[in-house]
Amino acid sequence: MLVKVFGSAVFGVEATTITVEVNIDKGIGYHLVGLPDNAIKESSYRIAAALKNNGYNLPGKKITINMAPADLRKEGSAYDLTLAIGILVASGQIKAEEVDKYIIMGELSLDGSLQPIKGALPIAIKAKEEGLKGFFLPIQNVKEAAIVAGLDVYGIENVCEVIDFFEGKGTLEPTIIDTRAEFYKDLDFPEFDFSDVKGQESIKRCMEIAAAGGHNIILIGPPGAGKTMLAKRLPSILPPMTLREALETTKIHSVAGKLKEGGLMNQRPFRSPHHTISNVALVGGGSYPQPGEISMAHNGVLFLDELPEFKRDVLEVMRQPLEDREVTISRAKFTVTYPSSFMLVASMNPSPSGFFNDPDAPQTSSPHEMQRYLSKISGPLLDRIDIHIEVTPVPFEKLSDDRKAEASVDIRKRVTAAREFQSLRFEALENVHYNAQMSSKLIREYCALDDASKLLLKTAMERLNLSARAYDRILKVARTIADLEAAPKVEAMHISEAIQYRSLDRDGWLG
Repeated sequence: MLVKVFGSAVFGVEATTITVEVNIDKGIGYHLVGLPDNAIKESSYRIAAALKNNGYNLPGKKITINMAPADLRKEGSAYDLTLAIGILVASGQIKAEEVDKYIIMGELSLDGSLQPIKGALPIAIKAKEEGLKGFFLPIQNVKEAAIVAGLDVYGIENVCEVIDFFEGKGTLEPTIIDTRAEFYKDLDFPEFDFSDVKGQESIKRCMEIAAAGGHNIILIGPPGAGKTMLAKRLPSILPPMTLREALETTKIHSVAGKLKEGGLMNQRPFRSPHHTISNVALVGGGSYPQPGEISMAHNGVLFLDELPEFKRDVLEVMRQPLEDREVTISRAKFTVTYPSSFMLVASMNPSPSGFFNDPDAPQTSSPHEMQRYLSKISGPLLDRIDIHIEVTPVPFEKLSDDRKAEASVDIRKRVTAAREFQSLRFEALENVHYNAQMSSKLIREYCALDDASKLLLKTAMERLNLSARAYDRILKVARTIADLEAAPKVEAMHISEAIQYRSLDRDGWLG
C-alpha cells in the first residue's frame, strides 16, 4: 500500500514542503531515499522502539520511503514522526483518511514521546500558504507555530495522541493564541531601564540620537565608566517592533532553535557575543547554514564589547552585512540569505591599559601603544559607525544621588516620534526607513544647509582635521537631531552638536 504524508524542510528563513511517500510491499528491507542525512537514516531504530513501546510494530516487509523532491538535501531528526505515521498508515495498523491534509513533524524518543524541533514558525507559515488543514508538532514548539492564524496547530506529547486523533478516539484541541495580545504585553516594562543609570546625561542624549536615527555607535572610555550598562539599556528606548518586524525576528530565532518561551517576540533582540567568536558564528554558515549573531540581532542591537579584542578578520566580515542589511551564504548546491538589519553598538578602552590621559591611573600606555591598539579597527569599519562618544567615569556626587533618572519609556516616546517623521519622509522608498540608511544622494536632498551651517561645518573640519568620511556622518546625525526637535531643516545648532560625536576622526585625538 502506498501512502503520502507531509513534512517540511527549512532553508534560510523559508520552509519547503516535503512529500514523504511510504510504500510497503512483499519482501524484507528498509530503504530510505531522497538525500536524507545520517540523523534521518538512523530514524528507523527510534521509530521501531517507539512503536513497539506503544503497542505497534515496524512491519517485517519491504518498506520503501521516498522524500520528495528527491534532489533536495534533508537534515535533522524532525522527520521521525512523519515517517512513523506514514509507516503505520501504509501497513494498515491505523486508518487515517485525512493524513495528507496535515504537516506532521517531531523527533521521537524511544518511549514515543516527542522532542522539540527547529523552524516551527516558517513551517507553519508555509503550511497555511499551501492550504493544508493543520500541523502536528511537539508541544514545546506549539506557541511559536500557533502565531499563524487560520491553521489548526496541535501540540503533541506522545505519538499515540496523533494516532488517536486520526482514528477518531482522542480529544485533541488546536492551540489558539491571540497574537495581538501576546505582542503588546509587557512592552512598557523593559528588563533594563535608563532610570537605573546615574549621571552620564550627555551619553544618554547620544544614545537617544542613535536610537532615533538607527545610527551605529561606539563608546570609548576607561573600565567602570558604564559603557556596557548603557549599551544593555539601548533596546529599551528603541521604538516598539511592528508586527511585521516581530514576525521576521521570531522566524530567525525559530530557525536557530533559540526561542526561549515560544510565541511571538515583542522585545527587540540584544546580542552580545564574546570576543573569541569565529567569523562563521558571527555572520552565519556551516555545512547546513545556520543564522549567525548578526541575523539573531535583526531588528535589534548587536553589542561588541571591547571591540579591538575581536579578531580583525571577524570584524571585516561584518562590513558588507552592515551596508546591505542582509547576509548571503553560498554553498556548492544552494544559497541562503538571512536578514541582518541591526544597530551596531561597540565599546572599547582608549588604550591597552584602559586609561587615557589620567594622571592618577595605576598604569598608562605610551602614544605608540595606544595608536597600535586603535589601529586594530579598520577605517572601513569605522566608516560605518556614525557616532563616536567618549564616556567618562561618574563622580561620587552623582553616584550617591537618590533621585531617579528619566525612565526609558519617556525617552522612547521622543525616539518614536522622531522615527515617525522619518517614516513619512522615506515612505516612497522601499529600503530606506530611517536616517542611518540614507545614501549620499538622499543626504544632499534632505540635509540641505544654509550658509551659516556650511561655514560652521567647514571651520570644524579644518580646525579639528576631521576626515572626509566624517562629513556625511555629521549630516546624517544632524538630521536626526533636527527630527528629535521636530525641526523641518537642519540648522547650525544641530550641526554643532553632531560635530561633537566624531571623536575618533579628530587628528591628534591621542595627543
